[in-house]
Amino acid sequence: MPVITAAIDPVTRIEGHLKVEVDVDTVDGVQQVVDARSVGTLFRGFEIVLQGRDPRDAPIITSRICGVCPTAHSMAAALLLDSVYGTNPPEASRLLRNLVHGACFLESDILHFYLLCLPDYIRGPSMAPWLPGLELGRRLDPAAESRLVAGYLKAIDLRRKCHEMGAIYGGKLPHTPGFIAGGFTAVSSSANKTAFGSLLAEILEFIERTYIPDVELLGSLYGEYFRIGRGPGNLLSFGVFEDGAGGHLLARGRTVNGTASPLPVDVAQITEQVTHSWYDDATNDLAPAGGSTVPLSPKPDAYSWLKAPRYGGAVYECGPLSRMAVAGHYRRGISVMDRHLARAHEALRIAQAMQGWLTALPTGTGAFDPFDPGMIANVDTLGLTEAPRGALGHWIHMDGTAIGRYQVITPTCWNCSPRDTAGQPGAMEAALIGTPVARADHPVEVLRVVHSFDPCLDCATHVMRPGEEARVIPLWRPPAARAGRGRA
Repeated sequence: MPVITAAIDPVTRIEGHLKVEVDVDTVDGVQQVVDARSVGTLFRGFEIVLQGRDPRDAPIITSRICGVCPTAHSMAAALLLDSVYGTNPPEASRLLRNLVHGACFLESDILHFYLLCLPDYIRGPSMAPWLPGLELGRRLDPAAESRLVAGYLKAIDLRRKCHEMGAIYGGKLPHTPGFIAGGFTAVSSSANKTAFGSLLAEILEFIERTYIPDVELLGSLYGEYFRIGRGPGNLLSFGVFEDGAGGHLLARGRTVNGTASPLPVDVAQITEQVTHSWYDDATNDLAPAGGSTVPLSPKPDAYSWLKAPRYGGAVYECGPLSRMAVAGHYRRGISVMDRHLARAHEALRIAQAMQGWLTALPTGTGAFDPFDPGMIANVDTLGLTEAPRGALGHWIHMDGTAIGRYQVITPTCWNCSPRDTAGQPGAMEAALIGTPVARADHPVEVLRVVHSFDPCLDCATHVMRPGEEARVIPLWRPPAARAGRGRA
């Protein structure tokens, strides 16, 4: 049969705008994906926005890169600024940062499985946003489907409570102003601790009694997805949730093609390649500390606005599975279902750790180390942490006391990158190759692999310019504008 090219554009039930193209052919009697292209369709310019600004703006501005993992960007920026200014945040700061960051992790994990991935497997209500949809080849009996739909509905409530919990100390979520150079803005009270603990107990119970059992149920019904979607086999974690002793709850490290013992991470081995990205080739294969964001479109052989981060020239996957594998907590395998199971069990570990951090959090104690921002100039440093979907790094070069250059490598750039200079497919592209596809016009198997990576393209700046003949039609105007007293 001829090769069939299928495109899912846009990929729905993710954050942001992603296009995935696959070539489908029959190999050894099995119709399957033989090639894949991951396409980031919008340009991200946050690094350019930051140039010339006071570095203390970074946690607030970079938080807006993503509404689903805003604390991750604030955390990376705050760690970076602690290094810039040489601050020593007090213990209360570490605990508050961990608690608010942890709340965002739990919200994202619950959102990911139930609202973004589960509709690839179950039949929902006969209404939007469940319809229209792909034919899914469902295997669930009515009892199992009813149970998972009930979990879906409960997850809507629980993810809201995760945000409410984080807002107790963060002030608001998403986009908390709590993460600052030198510490955190909140001062805990006994009432805060009681309210936070009550919500955390409810969320922990949901993880233990509903979330993990539901993932295990799905895995038992779709066992072949423990063999589908492996990818390059290399796993990377920058480490997250500082433990106060120089380490992390989930350790920094990497594994190479299933190595049992984690290897160290040398940030000097990280580069960004743009051979197949819409950026100037003069910026190709640079370390992020010396990188720049110079868009170039159109460009021959380029097909994505995502750059291609590489570690020592190799392709790495990041995310919950990577963190759990590096930390030694999950070694079953690398696949679609392994990503879901590792995430669920990671959520349990984080929630349990949050109970300990909350207990240790002092009341009435400030969480800020004062510093003189005018004393530091011409610094190059970085901040590494983890977002719910994987390794996140911020790099800064200060020009005097202002930001001269700022670079961000997001987890989705690691996972959903295009090919690199050597022609190596990105982690998700590699995971898609070999995926069996029953119907090329309904490639739900492709969606299941893509969604297991939890892509987040919110890191793209949503700026578009209509053509000269285009018209912008407002769908709503405020009452004052309709009455002629203001402008739409």
